[in-house]
Amino acid sequence: MSFELEGKLIEKFDTVEVSEKFKKREFVIEKTETNGDRDFTEQIKFQVVQDKCDLLDNHKVGDTVAVSFNVKGRSWTNAEGKVAYFNNLDAWRIVKPDGTNANDSSESSNSQAEKDDLPF
Repeated sequence: MSFELEGKLIEKFDTVEVSEKFKKREFVIEKTETNGDRDFTEQIKFQVVQDKCDLLDNHKVGDTVAVSFNVKGRSWTNAEGKVAYFNNLDAWRIVKPDGTNANDSSESSNSQAEKDDLPF
């Protein structure tokens, strides 16, 4: 199941190598909604993993971004047999609200240049 949320990027952390085969990077989005005459602000922490860790490089703290993400959950049983449950918001796309990012514009200009070079 996939979701999208728009908000202001208020924190981005360094990439952490959890193991030789797994790395992650966390970031926080601030979302404010108005209900009647009251504003409700929440800070929501996401993570990107593996090759998605560089998605944050195109954005700076203070930018408004749209985050596409999946909700993931798992359980873990400790040595005493007690079960704990964990949830993660795994982002897989981070763009400006208009659907673009810094790399999109350069890719489209490169594609146009290639088309202009074609002999037909």
